[in-house]
Amino acid sequence: MKKLVCANEVKAAAEKGQKLFCVDSNTIITPSAKDLAKQLGVEFTLDSSTAGNHIAIDNGLQKKDNHETAIDKDMIYQVVKAVLTNSLLANVSAPSSETPFRADCDPKSGLKIVRGRTVSLETFDTGDSSTNVAYREVVSKDDSQMSAGFLTIEKSSFEWELCYEEIDIILEGSLSITIDGETYHAHQGDVLFVPKGSKVTWSSSDYVKFFYVTFPANWADLMAQQ
Repeated sequence: MKKLVCANEVKAAAEKGQKLFCVDSNTIITPSAKDLAKQLGVEFTLDSSTAGNHIAIDNGLQKKDNHETAIDKDMIYQVVKAVLTNSLLANVSAPSSETPFRADCDPKSGLKIVRGRTVSLETFDTGDSSTNVAYREVVSKDDSQMSAGFLTIEKSSFEWELCYEEIDIILEGSLSITIDGETYHAHQGDVLFVPKGSKVTWSSSDYVKFFYVTFPANWADLMAQQ
């Protein structure tokens, strides 16, 4: 009878610090177990002599002797794949599978919950390479007629002309915004509304992080048309 290795078994092995997971030719490894093993750096192996302090799924695991061991094609593929991934390609950079943030979505209702603590920011192009400004859009034109995201400014100032309406809520630090020659200051918990067509200067002498909402959602396309 075939034995089944699932993701939970791989996770348990990794938590014990085991990097090799011994299997035999009668083992079926689920796709989720294969993916998790790759993420956790756990390698499946047929050579029980290398197991040492590692986990084996079968006490009767066949050892090398003078008899040939029957190995199915899928097992050969998995072993070769593991060797290539963990050894030969160890120094080759692979595309990152990480997403810029985690969100729970309900396709039926359209509900989207962005887990704010998982959001990673990228550089925001202000037109001035000396500025230290970063952002991440978490609600886009693919989701709504509005867009929303996070933006940070660190010891920087930049000018911006809005071809859209914007609402901001300050999450951390303080923001200075200059409009029509007047400078206003907003602090943690404050909410700003900036009308369409405004020419403003955004700045922070220290650091500010705020959450923005714009309407319409395709603000980037509109800016490119200016």
